[in-house]
Amino acid sequence: MGELQSIPWALIAPLFIVQLILMIIALIDLSKIHATNGPKWLWVIVIIFGNLLGSIVYFIAGRKQS
Repeated sequence: MGELQSIPWALIAPLFIVQLILMIIALIDLSKIHATNGPKWLWVIVIIFGNLLGSIVYFIAGRKQS
C-alpha cells in the first residue's frame, strides 16, 4: 500500500486525462471521416492500444488529405 502513495499522481493524472480526451476525440473523428489512409478497423486498434502516440499518429498519418 505504501508503494501507491509514492507514485507522483500530480504528474500522472493530467497525462492520463489528456490521453483519454485525445483518444475520444480521435475515435469520434474517425467515425465521422469518410476516407482514411488504411482501413478504419486498423486505426481503431492503433488509437486504442497505441495510447497517446496512437492518437497522435492517427491525426498525422491516418486522415486522408483532400
